[in-house]
Amino acid sequence: AGGHTTEILRLLSCLSESYSPRHYVLADSDKMSEAKIRTFEQKRAETFSKSQFSLDRIPRSREVRQSWISSVVTTLYSILHSLPLTYKRKPDLILCNGPGTCVPVCLSAFLLGLLRIKRTTIVYVESICRVETLSLSGKILYYFADYFIVQWPNLKKKYPKSVYLGRIV
Repeated sequence: AGGHTTEILRLLSCLSESYSPRHYVLADSDKMSEAKIRTFEQKRAETFSKSQFSLDRIPRSREVRQSWISSVVTTLYSILHSLPLTYKRKPDLILCNGPGTCVPVCLSAFLLGLLRIKRTTIVYVESICRVETLSLSGKILYYFADYFIVQWPNLKKKYPKSVYLGRIV
């Protein structure tokens, strides 16, 4: 628990002040990530005085070891909660790295783009621990992300649309 949050915060630590405000979307049951984000943002505010962020929660789309059939239902439920949030925030960029929570948010943003409400750039970074195969989130978002980044050359060979940058977290 918390591995995806640690990876995304490492990525965010490299971004300039112009990437503000940042809106974090967490699963409603995720307490550990909220604490990590708040600590990260407090430290960031010491460097960037105009730093702004918010935390939003949506229902978890899939629990670990949840059956495939029931995860379809819970993911649809999560998408229903993501749509008004994505519409409200109208993000320019979504940077995500694999937890199941990112799938409904990205699909909601993709839908807003199809409806010509707001075009959002989706950047998906596959987790460093995915060496041979994509995560379930990666397998889904490979087809929706504008940029799909992998951290191992084997994945670049298997998924030609991906971008291999080496280890970035």
